[in-house]
Amino acid sequence: MARSNGWTREQLLVALFLYCQTPFGKIHGGNPEIILWASRIGRTANALAMKMSNLASLDPAITSTGRSGLKSASRADRAIWDEANADWGHFTVELAKALEQFDCTEIALESERKDEHSSGQINEESADYSSTDRTASVLLRVGQNLFRNAVLSAYDNRCCISGLSHPKFLIASHIVPWRDDPQNRLNPHNGLCLSVLHDRAFDQGLLAIADDMSVLVSPMLKHSPDAFLKETVLAYEGKTIELPEKFEPDRAFLKHHHQHIFLSN
Repeated sequence: MARSNGWTREQLLVALFLYCQTPFGKIHGGNPEIILWASRIGRTANALAMKMSNLASLDPAITSTGRSGLKSASRADRAIWDEANADWGHFTVELAKALEQFDCTEIALESERKDEHSSGQINEESADYSSTDRTASVLLRVGQNLFRNAVLSAYDNRCCISGLSHPKFLIASHIVPWRDDPQNRLNPHNGLCLSVLHDRAFDQGLLAIADDMSVLVSPMLKHSPDAFLKETVLAYEGKTIELPEKFEPDRAFLKHHHQHIFLSN
């Protein structure tokens, strides 16, 4: 295992994995999740929390708000950060290897089992875990779990349109559909936290997000007499979505959705 300042590459991969799905305010040595993971990768909880804070110092979404994390990010920290943001699919492959090495793949997928019948699902019909190739199946599940947790935690587990926070009704929704852009399937910047209703409307092109992050409603719905639709969809037209703590939606992805999926006529 390659080491940098005492941290192996595999440990850094896990630290970034945790950073992606942990709200900034919960990055501390007393967080039970950090305590659990620290024990699995051979680090103290405080050391792992400090490493996650070092990674936060590299995140423009954190530093742009005046928060800074710690100031001692290493060259290896920056390399892992750049590697993930350049290709989330590749990062997932490397992460899956690290999880297997620490014998904690099932721990990483624990939230998947908790959410199986209720919350945090992704919105793609391609989410098929039935592969007979166990390695491919595990990789798919790790990637989708990472995407889901990163998106939901970034939005503080609230629908960015309605503010709905009940976990049974939330979806980690892709902006550019899974089927259309394999390169960005696992990119958290390609995600929105939406209620099941708004996810369906967004997926069907009945909602979109404008460049100024306001909600657009398709003209197809404008004259509907349905009172429920007026209250739950039409009422949000023109309102600005709640932006996430990190992983702000990429405007190029929103533009693609607006131009190719949104039913504007």
